[in-house]
Amino acid sequence: MKKKIDQLLTERILVLDGAMGTMLQRYKFTEEDFRGERFKDYPIPLQGNNDLLSLTQPEAIKTIHAKYFEAGADIVETNTFSGTTIAMADYNMEDLVTELNVVSAKLAREVADEFTAKEPHKPRFVAGSIGPTNRTASMSPDVNNPAFRAITFQDLRLAYKQQVEGLIDGGVDLLLVETIFDTLNAKAALFAIDEVFAEREMHLPIMVSGTITDASGRTLSGQTVEAFLISISHMPLLSVGFNCALGADQLQPYLQRLSSQTDFFTSAHPNAGLPNAFGEYDQTAAEMSDLIESYLKDNLVNIIGGCCGTNPDHIQAIAKVAGNYTPRKITTQTHG
Repeated sequence: MKKKIDQLLTERILVLDGAMGTMLQRYKFTEEDFRGERFKDYPIPLQGNNDLLSLTQPEAIKTIHAKYFEAGADIVETNTFSGTTIAMADYNMEDLVTELNVVSAKLAREVADEFTAKEPHKPRFVAGSIGPTNRTASMSPDVNNPAFRAITFQDLRLAYKQQVEGLIDGGVDLLLVETIFDTLNAKAALFAIDEVFAEREMHLPIMVSGTITDASGRTLSGQTVEAFLISISHMPLLSVGFNCALGADQLQPYLQRLSSQTDFFTSAHPNAGLPNAFGEYDQTAAEMSDLIESYLKDNLVNIIGGCCGTNPDHIQAIAKVAGNYTPRKITTQTHG
């Protein structure tokens, strides 16, 4: 699989899917929908636990994956952005983590295999989505106690290891450590991935995607583009890139810096612009694809997709324009 993805990335720009949450909002699922029959008597509210929908509304998840593949995506992400015991603690659902990851991966795998069977010339891939959790290992959440940490590296390592094992058991093709606001969290995820690979005597391609939080050009934990890259380049990665927080135009200068500094393949899946006063994203598919085209003209990316606010229309427009350009060339083969 690694060789297949590597080869494709030298031939064309691969397209990642768009937002899962944006699509789920269209369903207007109620508390009862989130609960389903299995969790109808659960003692706390479950609405908003999107990962749980893989168990209670699996057909909706499969339909969303299919819509992104139909729009031109080569890779879809599993519905597991919050699939760790750390994030699931908000719903007292830590015991479901393995099942959530296995089932979510299987749902995406089923849809990907259906599309690959129909179009063998265009193989489809599943990326196991590994989110940042809702804790940060580098900073204190208490302004009065800078030394305090809400999570330890060991806690993160164990949580990520469980998630990675579930995603692999469910059949993902690659792993995507994404929306990284604290690089120490990401390093715990990468450590866990390496540990699982060693124990299972296997390897899958790894994508890493950080988040530049604002115009300072830094991650939330304070790292510049270059510092972020150095911090994770000890791993043999398939790709490194950025997603979320910013729209395509705001993200471009940081992507330029990243692209010029690495021999890994590069990726980007920005938001559909910046949110309006109501937290909604107004950027149209045409507007976003026009901005993305500047990435392609400058040979900045090998993988392109969308994050918050994007839907299959955005991905279709991006895929169309991406087909007109060649992928970014890398000078050495240090990627994994």
